[in-house]
Amino acid sequence: MEEQNLTGVSEFHLLGLSEDPDLQPLLFGLFLSMYLVTVLGNLLIILAVSSDPHLHTPMYFFLSNLSLADICFISTTVPKLLVNIQTHSRVISYVGCLTQMSLFSIFGCIDDMLLTVMAYDR
Repeated sequence: MEEQNLTGVSEFHLLGLSEDPDLQPLLFGLFLSMYLVTVLGNLLIILAVSSDPHLHTPMYFFLSNLSLADICFISTTVPKLLVNIQTHSRVISYVGCLTQMSLFSIFGCIDDMLLTVMAYDR
């Protein structure tokens, strides 16, 4: 009988940016502030385009959709990163990793598609 490797992978161990405990609050604050600026900036773009009737043109329609796609794009990875920094956990489940990578790829492709359409429209 031939031996087989029957090891199952149920989770991945992530490498952090730094193992230094003194640097963890700085990294958390840095990533949280960049995430909030990105989300709030894109929400302001969506609000400005939807509230002004003069901006209801195809270019601004695509711009607001690009802002929404950027919010979704950044929200696939950064919240998990913030949770990992805060809880000092370096583990992601196999399903969670597949979901995160799939959403990251989907929203990246949507960003590319919208930028292509915007360039063609211009």
